[in-house]
Amino acid sequence: MKQGRGIWIGASLLAVLVIAGAATMLRKPEAVESPASVTTIEQPRQTEAVAALGQLQPAGEVRRLAAPASGMAGSPRVTSLRVKEGDVVTRGQVLAVFDNRPQIEADLAAQDERIRSVDIEIPLRRREVARYAQAARVGAATAVLLEEKQDELTLLQRKRVELLAERRSLQADLNDSELRSPINGVVLKVHTREGERPDTDGVLEVGASQSMEALIEVYESDINRIAMDERVTLISENGGFEGELEGQVAQISPQVRQRQVLSTDPTGDADARVVEVLVRLDAASAERVARLAGLKVIARFQS
Repeated sequence: MKQGRGIWIGASLLAVLVIAGAATMLRKPEAVESPASVTTIEQPRQTEAVAALGQLQPAGEVRRLAAPASGMAGSPRVTSLRVKEGDVVTRGQVLAVFDNRPQIEADLAAQDERIRSVDIEIPLRRREVARYAQAARVGAATAVLLEEKQDELTLLQRKRVELLAERRSLQADLNDSELRSPINGVVLKVHTREGERPDTDGVLEVGASQSMEALIEVYESDINRIAMDERVTLISENGGFEGELEGQVAQISPQVRQRQVLSTDPTGDADARVVEVLVRLDAASAERVARLAGLKVIARFQS
């Protein structure tokens, strides 16, 4: 009886082990999720265009015209200003008249009168010398007296030469009492008004050409992104013209200098170091701004 019970217990244990083993074998292993591989696509980096401030200027030479010096009195005052900014002028045209002109005209008239007096006296002295020479030949006059008359004629002729030299000096002063344009061009800037005495800036500035270009001040940190012949678009900082101007880089200065064109933005860096870049405007753009020298512009370089 005990032997049968042991057999029964052993069989039960065997059955439990068999069932447990089968369950373990039938169970599927859990799949281990591997992280999905992420492919990073690197987007091309877009470089920002360089923007800088500058101003329009004539494409030709610019002449700064000063008043003549009047010795210890300094420069004379302007009594008549005959042009204004933007006027087209021709070579030799009178631009301004100074207050010393009336006095010079009076001095010149007095000098002419002295010259006329001498011109009348010289022939009389010549005839006198001729008479004394005739008398000296027949013994009616001494040689000493003849020499005195000849010396008087010589001194009078020398005086005439000196008077003519003084007249030329007065004529030069008279010419300088009017300010004339040395070139064909346009009046860019008037520094002195009627009644004022010109200072070191002179009376006015005349540009030799009505064609405009732009002088742009590029920050030294951006200049390596600027290339010759690069296209440039410009807009007015303060609405001086509508739309955009077109041009291209014509020259890049080799020198770094302090900023000259200041922005209307009060937070702008007035002490910034910049490089000057000259932009030659296209013909159509230059014609649009032919009378806007000095106008501030914002340039965008299409690098």
